[in-house]
Order: sequence, then structure tokens, then C-alpha cells
Amino acid sequence: MLSRNFESQAAIFAGGCFWCMEEAFERLPGVIEAIAGYTGGWVEDPTYELVSAGETGHREAVKVIYDPARISYERLLEVFWRNIDPTDPYGQFADRGEQYRTAIFYLDEGQRGLAEESKRRLELSGIFEGPIATEILPAREFYPAEDYHQGYYLSFPEHYKRYKTYSGRLGFIMAVWEKNRHFRLFPERERYWLGYRKPNDAELRELLTPLQYAVTQLGATEPPFQNEHWDSKDEGIYVDVVSGEPLFSSIDKFDSGTGWPSFTKPLEEWAIVEAEECEGFLCGREVRSRFAGSHLGHVFEESTPTGKRYCINSASLRFIPRDELRRYGYIAYEGLFK
Repeated sequence: MLSRNFESQAAIFAGGCFWCMEEAFERLPGVIEAIAGYTGGWVEDPTYELVSAGETGHREAVKVIYDPARISYERLLEVFWRNIDPTDPYGQFADRGEQYRTAIFYLDEGQRGLAEESKRRLELSGIFEGPIATEILPAREFYPAEDYHQGYYLSFPEHYKRYKTYSGRLGFIMAVWEKNRHFRLFPERERYWLGYRKPNDAELRELLTPLQYAVTQLGATEPPFQNEHWDSKDEGIYVDVVSGEPLFSSIDKFDSGTGWPSFTKPLEEWAIVEAEECEGFLCGREVRSRFAGSHLGHVFEESTPTGKRYCINSASLRFIPRDELRRYGYIAYEGLFK
């Protein structure tokens, strides 16, 4: 796997019981950790007993530490709204009181603007009949909760599952979002592949052609000079045929004479995962997409500007032309071609 340096960022959300919100965020690719805690009140170093009694002004909340190169703040907002009842001003599900009220605590003006925009778009969507009661507030001191609350869904999975079910949260989420599963708050900006969940094998077989399935899921290699993109010179980007995650740019594509699409580097340093050393005729390292885990091809050491040649199967790629990047949600890459 490629290593890289990055600066993590933080976001704070109050969504009722912090056990549930911790799980919702911590399972996302790009989230480093979600810390259960308390914020918004006036008591220093509060305890669970004081907060749950409603005597501190604090709310149960989670502090999400994330890698902005892998997951956006917009995506975190999307997940937040999809895991709460935003119309409830008095708590969340079975938990009542100010300490369980929902809020987005912004850490800077950028987060404030996006939070307010997400709330406005949710109101206009018509998904909820009542007004949106979730508050958007400036962040205050965040106090981590006691150790036994951290990772509760992992430490006490059976109790956690019963709580999430019988509190009414799980049923509410399923009822609201199953019929609205295609709704996106930021369709023009959200990099939806960052929260990608891979379909099961039956769904993949239905989604992909036999060749695409053989290449991406079984590691097959398509014939040279008899594939879709090997000699294409059109401007645009190449994305994973399964997940849509961006992989390569036409700017870095070149004719290697091998009969397969070849690139000097991936679009993003983190976009490609290198697997174990391969054997046989292909002596390079296998490369896969990060989120879908699709087999793409191999990378070889060669005399290119980067010292590498990424030899990729066309069947693992979908091409997005330059003039359709915005339409398909790849607005971040428009600047490559200006």
C-alpha cells in the first residue's frame, strides 16, 4: 500500500446517543476515528452521570477525525443527516432531553457555510414534513467521554444492536432513507465513492459484463490491442468501472506499444493500492483501486517521467470526457484541462 503524508481535520456532531453516531462515522473510509464525548455546555470535565441528568448544558456528541483527501466534510454532513431525526427538537428517539438534541458544531466559517447549506437543501428536499430542528452552532470545548463509551458498538455489539433497534433509530433510518437512498445533498461536489460500499457477488455479476467481472474481480487480463481504451487520445479522466472512484487522467496517458492503456501516474497519490509481487510473465506489482478493490493491472519500473508505467485493463475503467466532468460529479478535476 502506498504511504503518504496528510493533515487530519476535525468535525463535531451531536446526534443523540453517541454510541450510534460513533459507529455511523467510524465505519467510513477516510475517517481515522470518531470520539464519543460531550460539548456545548458550561461545566468543565463533565461526567456521563451529570450530562445524562441534564445538569451541564452539554450534549452527547462525536468528534470525527478524518483525512480530507479521502473523505470530504460534505460527505460527513450527508452521513450525519442520514442517521438522525432532524425534526425532533426535544431529543432523539428513546432519549429525551437537551443532552440528546441534535446540532452541528462548526470549527470554522467553511464548515458553517456547508452546514447551513446542507440544512437548507434538506429542508427544500421535502423528505421531512416537519421543520428541521437541528441547530448549527460554533464549536466549544469538547470533552471525551469515559473509556467504556469509546467504541461501544465494538465492545458490546449485542447490547448495542438491541439499543439501536429498540430505541427506534434503526427503524426510522430504514423507513426514511430506503425510499430516498439516491438523494444527495451535494451532488455537484460530493465524491460519493469515498463512502463506497461494495455490492455482493450476485449484484456485481449483474452490474458488470462478463469481461469486466473477470478482470476486476478475478484478476483476469484482457487481450492487448483488442480493448476499448488502449489507443484513445480523448481528454478526460478514467474511473473505476465498479465504484466510479477517479484513477487516471488522459494527461498522464501514453502509447507504450503494449496494447493496453498505460499511464505514468494515478490521478491521486492515494488512489491506487499496490498488492503483493506478482509472478510469471507479468513481473510488475498488481494494482487495485482503493475503495472498490478492483483489479486494475500492474505497475512496472520503466523510463518514464515518473519512473513507472501503470499498465491497466480497459475493462476495469470507465472514461469520463472532459466536457462531462461536472455532469457526473467530477468537478474537482475540471482544472486539469484548463
